[in-house]
Amino acid sequence: MNRKRMMLVAGALAATAAVGYAQLGGYTQADLTKTDTGRTLLQVIGALDRYYLYPVDNEKLLRGAINGAIGSLNDEFTYYSEPANSAIDNQNLSGEFGGIGVTLVAANADGTGGKIDNVYKGGAAANAGVQIGDVFVKIGDQDVLTSKLDEIVRLVRGKEGTTVNVTFARDGKPYTVKMERRKVTIVSVEETMLPGNVGYIALNTFYNEKASEQFRAAVAGMEKRGVQKLILDLRDNGGGLLNAGVDVADQFLQSGNIVSLRDRSGKTEVYGKATRSPGDYTGKLIVLVNKNSASASEVVSGALQDTKRATIVGEQTFGKGVAQIPLDTVDGGKVAIVANEWLTPNGRQIHKKGITPDVVVKDTRYTVPLNFTGGGAQPNAKVTITVDGKPVTVTADKDGKFTYAGEVKRPTRSATQGEAVVDVQGDAILKKALEVLK
Repeated sequence: MNRKRMMLVAGALAATAAVGYAQLGGYTQADLTKTDTGRTLLQVIGALDRYYLYPVDNEKLLRGAINGAIGSLNDEFTYYSEPANSAIDNQNLSGEFGGIGVTLVAANADGTGGKIDNVYKGGAAANAGVQIGDVFVKIGDQDVLTSKLDEIVRLVRGKEGTTVNVTFARDGKPYTVKMERRKVTIVSVEETMLPGNVGYIALNTFYNEKASEQFRAAVAGMEKRGVQKLILDLRDNGGGLLNAGVDVADQFLQSGNIVSLRDRSGKTEVYGKATRSPGDYTGKLIVLVNKNSASASEVVSGALQDTKRATIVGEQTFGKGVAQIPLDTVDGGKVAIVANEWLTPNGRQIHKKGITPDVVVKDTRYTVPLNFTGGGAQPNAKVTITVDGKPVTVTADKDGKFTYAGEVKRPTRSATQGEAVVDVQGDAILKKALEVLK
C-alpha cells in the first residue's frame, strides 16, 4: 500500500500525492449519456445556459454539480476543494509559505472576517506593531470585514519578498501597515518542562509534512534532559497524515501493530507497525485528549491505549475512524474520498464512537461564553443587560430582534513558535495528568 496516499483529516483537505485524470477509472462522458439521469443532467445544464434570465457562471454551476454529487453521499469526510483552497492546503501541508507571521480566527459570530489570534516574534506583523485582537478591515483595496477566513488567508499570503498593505482595526480605530512577506515555517510542536522534571509536548496537527521531524526533535530533546515522565498533548489536534500518526506512535512502541485499514470488501491490511529504535522514549507516558482530538490523534491514542503503553486522560475523542484518499482534479482542485475505515491494534473500530480515556476529565480551558437573543424592541433600539454588575449593550435590528455572543476564551499561546504555555492549576486535564504521574 502507498502510505503517502492516505490521510486522516477531520477538517481541511491535505493532498499527499498527484494523481492524474487518466488514473481516475472508467467512468467517462460517454457513460453519462447512457442513462436518463445522466442525460437529464446535461439537459438541465444546457437549458440553464440557454434560457436562464440572468447570466450563468458556468464554472460556478459545474462546481455546484460536483459538490451536489458528493453531497448526495451524506459523508462529511468525502469532499471537493476548489483550486484556490487547494493551493492553501498544499502550503499548509508543506509547512512553509510566504506570509506575515500570524495566526487568525474568525472575527464575526457567523464565522466570517478575520482577527489576529497570535503574532510570532521576528515576523513582518510583529515588526509592524500588529497585536493580538486586531481585526482585518482591508487587504490592499479589498474590504474583508465579512470575507471568509480562507479568502483573507489567500490575500495575506504570497511570494516571499513581495509586500502587502493591510488595514486593521484596534478598539474600533483603523490603521494601515505595509509589510513584506517572509518565509513562514509552520511549527506544529510546542514543548516545555513542568514541575518535577516532567516533560510536556503538544502536537497541534498532523497536517504538516514537517510534523514527524519536529516531533522527533522534541522527543530527543526530552531524552537529553533525562525526562522519565512525559505528557503528550493531542487536544484540539484534528488529524492530518496517517503516516505521521504512525511515526509518532512508533516513537513510544518497540513492536506490534499500530493501525490497520479495512476496505469496502472487508479486506483488512496492517498499515503501520512499530519498530525498535534507539531514539524511542521508554519512560512513563500520559496522553491528553478532548472532544476535538480526531483521526490521526485517535490513531496514536488508540494504539498507545490498546498496548497499555500510556494512560489516556481527558474527554471522549471526536470519533473519526475513516481514512481518505486525496486525488488531484484536472481543474487544480482536490477531492478527498473515504476509502477505508481504520482499526486500533485490538481491532477496535472507533468511527462515530471515539476513544474513551482511561481517566475522564472535562476540559476546563474553554468556557461557554455569555450569549442571549431576544425580540420585541423598537428597530435600532439599544438594549442593555447587566451581568455580574457589568452592562452588555446590543442594538436591535429592523425587526426589533437582538443577539449577543461573547468571545470564547482561548488558551494563551506563546509568541515564540515551539514554546508551550500551560496553566497547571487552571487546566483540569493537565492537572490530573500530573497527579497520575506521581
